[in-house]
Amino acid sequence: MTIVTLTTDWNTNDYYVGAIKGKILSKSTQVQVVDISHQVPAFNITQAAFILRNCFYNFPKGSIHIIGVNTEGGKDMPFLLVEYKKHYFIGTDNGIFGLLFNEEPDKIIELKSPPELKSFTSFSIFSETASKIANGDKPESLGKVVKKYQEKIPLRAAIDKSVITGSVIYIDSFRNAITNITKDLFDRIGENKPFEIFVQSNHYIITHLNNYYHETSPGEILAIFNSVGLLEIAINKGNAADLLNLSTNSSIRIKFKEK
Repeated sequence: MTIVTLTTDWNTNDYYVGAIKGKILSKSTQVQVVDISHQVPAFNITQAAFILRNCFYNFPKGSIHIIGVNTEGGKDMPFLLVEYKKHYFIGTDNGIFGLLFNEEPDKIIELKSPPELKSFTSFSIFSETASKIANGDKPESLGKVVKKYQEKIPLRAAIDKSVITGSVIYIDSFRNAITNITKDLFDRIGENKPFEIFVQSNHYIITHLNNYYHETSPGEILAIFNSVGLLEIAINKGNAADLLNLSTNSSIRIKFKEK
């Protein structure tokens, strides 16, 4: 059985989710449709890419991932089927594929579009493509092979001697602030030196890392490297993003000191 996942900005109170699931299941009976998220902020491909890139590899190889975020195409934004690490990704060439992948994909197919394109492209094109792949059609039969897609580079942390300056890139459902500072970067620049983490300004300073949230008293600010290896600012049993006035692009700075 083939897995088809949905990552969209549709919410769940419209008919879109039900319509696309129904179409996929009516076209291919040997599939299982899995919701990854329908709560992506409208048109926000950066947030969609963060969610999908941190979970797709947990699905079986051969899974098909529909990206229903900012899907309206056009002359310079064709619809693509991209094969990467034995997974298939279907979406609009709006920059999201450059945010999704760390390496070059195995194959890029520009999908055929009907002459009269309807507005609900995820229903009219993406579901049809997913069904055909699930039914065994070869990717090359669904369009033409192209060599590249629009590049949009993820925002990366900056390094200046003994200082790392990063940004909040995602606020999770617990209102924890996830940054673009990786554990590898922290270890490489820090070299086990003492440090101070400045959250937004000099007002909130963290001087140690947690292994678990409960190591800090309830209501206290903490820093932890999460399950995907990114620095996270949180409050134990609290709401870090709102209480600390954090949002995507908020600045997080780490200064390392000599021992």
